[in-house]
Amino acid sequence: MTSRDDFIKQEGSTFPGKTYVEHLLRPVFNDQRDYLFKHMFNIHRAHVVMLSEQRILDKSDAVKILQGVESIAKIDPQTLTYDPQFEDLFFMIEHKMSEEIGPDLAGSMHMARSRNDMGIAMYRLVLREHILTLTESALLLATALLEKIDEHAETIMTAYTHTQPAQPTTLGHYLTAVLDILIRDIKRLQSAYEIVNCSPMGAAALSTTSFSIDRNRVCELLGFSKLIENSYDAVAGADYLIETATALLTLMTNSGRWIQDFLQLVTREHDVIKVADPYVQISSIMPQKRNPVSIEHSRALASSSAGEALAAIHMIHNTPFGDIVDTEDDLQPHLYRSYKKANRVMHLMHAVIRTMEVNKNLALTRAKTSCITITELADFLAKEKRVPFRAAHKMASTIAKKCASENQELHEMPHQTVQQILMTHHQNLTLTQKEWEHIICPIQFVKRRSIQGGPNPDEVRRMAVERENIVYSCKEELKVANDNLKTAQKRLREEVHKLTSKKI
Repeated sequence: MTSRDDFIKQEGSTFPGKTYVEHLLRPVFNDQRDYLFKHMFNIHRAHVVMLSEQRILDKSDAVKILQGVESIAKIDPQTLTYDPQFEDLFFMIEHKMSEEIGPDLAGSMHMARSRNDMGIAMYRLVLREHILTLTESALLLATALLEKIDEHAETIMTAYTHTQPAQPTTLGHYLTAVLDILIRDIKRLQSAYEIVNCSPMGAAALSTTSFSIDRNRVCELLGFSKLIENSYDAVAGADYLIETATALLTLMTNSGRWIQDFLQLVTREHDVIKVADPYVQISSIMPQKRNPVSIEHSRALASSSAGEALAAIHMIHNTPFGDIVDTEDDLQPHLYRSYKKANRVMHLMHAVIRTMEVNKNLALTRAKTSCITITELADFLAKEKRVPFRAAHKMASTIAKKCASENQELHEMPHQTVQQILMTHHQNLTLTQKEWEHIICPIQFVKRRSIQGGPNPDEVRRMAVERENIVYSCKEELKVANDNLKTAQKRLREEVHKLTSKKI
């Protein structure tokens, strides 16, 4: 270990120290460059247009500033590297503006604003793009699920509780449950978007400004839906980050659960689902293997995405209610990475589901095992034979135990044996051969469950139609959001062009 004096000599005696540069300033600069560059320039444009309209800036000065902005904005951000003479990307851009149009005009661009409101505006601009992209990808997955629900409304399969075979259902019924959760997740994303898509601009450091600015004009030009009115809230509030993170955390947690189911269904032991060839890999040593790596990666990415989102939430927890770096440079990349990973999950599982093959015959055969239709016997006896339900349940339990003790399936038990067991419980109770065959048939089991929300194929198709309408509405809402942003971007460009093309 070097001595203290040698260490100080290596670090330097003025800001920034070597360690501070290597482990903080350079990584933060790279994140800002990669994520914030284009949004920074849109804020510059909107702010200068507003300053000109409010006559805070002379029009000729505004034109020169905007021309400088357009010139510097053409720089490829990937060519920018950290320079110790600038604390971060913002100061580097201000220096380049000074070189382009002079320090006085470059400084005038920052009238009536602060790094505080500008920084938060950039974070919100980035996050709203991530939310819209992920929403679109989730809706793509929802469309794939709708397709498979219709295709497999009558595909009988075993449903599980506590990881054990429970009752027959259909693949369409199961996928409708997955879709319902996904729709709720999509709505959570859209709700988070509404929280995020609000403008802090004009709050300045935290108490607004004495300049006669028009906050709503900047809000409009940047495509925000409304202002964060209270200026302290605009720079101190972090709930937009929590909304963004929790919507994503919920989506990934929910997705991880059914993705795990898929990994079980594709095993050779289950063999109900076959992943298409483009989404499996073989072993380097075992050529017979069809490893479902697309689903495995999806599960891992979902966990990683959830972890990044949770990290962001933890970084906000117990922080002061004000402008702080905890909610800024170090936190934001967690959310950006989280959304990118979640987007990959949605696309991977969309591809898997659209192209998967289902072994319907095997799924039906499995649904005839493990006595999973036995609850229908109890229901039938109570409903049709007027046997008290607890007594009927006891009779069904006796038959199930006999199957287990004799290592036979329910459909293998002779009707005569069933009749004898029933009569030991209730002397005058009779069950016909046809009644017994219907009770043990998983197809009949599913058809009988036509109660709202049940697995009956007609009921599943009815639910699918309703869900299709909901998905369509979500798509329309997404389209409106995207169109609004495009309109705002066009309006901003037009205002800049109008101002810069005028003869002053």
